[in-house]
Formats: sequence, structure tokens, C-alpha cells
Amino acid sequence: MAGRLTLVCCGATEATRRGAFPRDEPLEPAALAQAQKLAGNLPRADRVWHGPALRAVQTVAALGLHGEAVEALRDQDFGTWAGRRLAELDPADLAAWVSDPATAPHGGESLNDLRHRVSALLKESLGLSGHTLAVTHPSVIRAAVCAVLEAPPQGFWSVDVEPLGLTRFTTDGRRWALRIASL
Repeated sequence: MAGRLTLVCCGATEATRRGAFPRDEPLEPAALAQAQKLAGNLPRADRVWHGPALRAVQTVAALGLHGEAVEALRDQDFGTWAGRRLAELDPADLAAWVSDPATAPHGGESLNDLRHRVSALLKESLGLSGHTLAVTHPSVIRAAVCAVLEAPPQGFWSVDVEPLGLTRFTTDGRRWALRIASL
């Protein structure tokens, strides 16, 4: 059973521009305009999913789509770090979080917890045929790439996801594969 999954990163917010951990905040006006331009270039989808955050919902709307909120596509919970820049954090807490995927010193979600959540969604989606388009967050996309490539936890930090970027996967019903596609 062949299936496709396209993950679309939600548009930029004020936190993106400030280099801060995101809160549940709206898209910047420029991101709305960029999403509207992207709308005509998206492949046809049999189903549309999105994370529950405002920025994901607004991205879906700006793309001219209607979809279903899927809890597993929510952004990583950054706990007390939400809204704060890296420079504002305790360097020891930040180092622990980056070096140990089981650590969540900020009271949020550990990298391991995020990876398990995203891996479970990918496993549940293996049997879907057709094309699923899902609007989500950079952390979810990084976790999905690492899960599909069976990369170690530290590989998460080597995946760069830009706002409104597309990441494509295919499945034969048994496993997912990362798909590098032409324009």
C-alpha cells in the first residue's frame, strides 16, 4: 500500500524572528503572505492534518486548506522556556537538555518524549494510502526525519527546518522513507 506524507513547517512568528522558544502565538503578517504564495504549489492531498497551535491553524488557513487537528503534531512543550531566548537560560540547564535526550530541565517535554510521540504517529500512519499533508512545527519535523532515518538522538540537532519548508516521506506500508524531490 503506497502512501505519501508531506510535512509543512508552519510559518514564522515573533518568537522565530527573536530567536526565542515559541508560545502559542499568531503568524507574522509576512508569513501569512508567504503561505498564501505557497498555496498554489502544494501537491493535492487526500487528507490534511495540522497541529493544534494557533500558528499551525493559521498556516493551514493561509494555504487555503481545511484540516483536522492532530495532537501528535503539536510542537515540543518547552515548559518555562516558552517565550525566552537562549541567552536568558541557565547555561547548565541548556547544556543538559542538548546533551541528554531524556532531560527536560525546563519542565517541558524531553527530546525522547517528543521522538516517541512522533514515531508513534508515523507507525500509526503506515497503513494510510494516498497523500497526507500535515502542517506542524520544526521540532516535530526534525523528530520525524530522525525516526525515518533511524538516526541517533543527537541527529535531531543537525536537521535544519525553515518556516514553510516541505519535508516529504513515502511508505510501502511497512516502513517510511525520506523522499528528496525536485521542484
